[in-house]
Amino acid sequence: METQIIYILVGVLGLAVGSFLNVLIYRIPRHKGFSLSRSRCPSCEATIGLFDNIPLISFLILGGRCRHCGGKISLRYPLVELLNAAAWLFFFWNYGLSISFPAASFLASVLIVIFFIDLDFQIIPDVITLPGIAVGLLFSLLPSGLGFLQALLGLLAGGGILYLIAVLGDRLFRKESMGGGDIKMAAMLGAFLGWQKVILVFFASAALGLVISLIIMVFSKKLRTSRVVPFGPFLAVAAFLAIIFGDTIIAFYVNNFLIPA
Repeated sequence: METQIIYILVGVLGLAVGSFLNVLIYRIPRHKGFSLSRSRCPSCEATIGLFDNIPLISFLILGGRCRHCGGKISLRYPLVELLNAAAWLFFFWNYGLSISFPAASFLASVLIVIFFIDLDFQIIPDVITLPGIAVGLLFSLLPSGLGFLQALLGLLAGGGILYLIAVLGDRLFRKESMGGGDIKMAAMLGAFLGWQKVILVFFASAALGLVISLIIMVFSKKLRTSRVVPFGPFLAVAAFLAIIFGDTIIAFYVNNFLIPA
């Protein structure tokens, strides 16, 4: 019974934090700040009342529409809340109350914000990644954490490898091939995941990016013309996969492909 209550609390907290993530996703790229001021309807600018701002429940009660103007509320709002709650519940189920649970949950929330901002605006704001790097290093110092050396090596590997790829891409294509936001995001991922998993993230994100971009370009004339595909969402998805399956994949590689000394 106590365990069930904890799961309920984690889920509710995940939904509440997911609601705040929606605020960040909307306000940061529009330079509106992300203070705890009251939310407003994007359509009519009416202040959203307390009981109309309950995560997930208010969306269902209102039928996905603003109480004041009847404008449609994007499905992204409940989706972000559900994604965050599901991630937090999964990590609690997997890690329990160990230090890995808050570390993975924090990173998951950050990745959700980056995913949707980069998808819409093709930017990964420093206000997200730079504090994220610091938090990742701090988590590494805690008991049972990754370890500061591993986090530092991951930071250098993540940021350094992607910086090298960006430099080579710029020279090859004679234009900016990768933004600085992607590089800082990779450094942040390395601080949380360590050098082995961040390398796994590179391979997985490149594979995902290639396959999905080719599929989208077949069906999207706009994308074929612009050829602009944000890399942040692919890094975010690959990072989720590395958190969940990274240890298993690395162990499989070591056991089957590395030749003993």
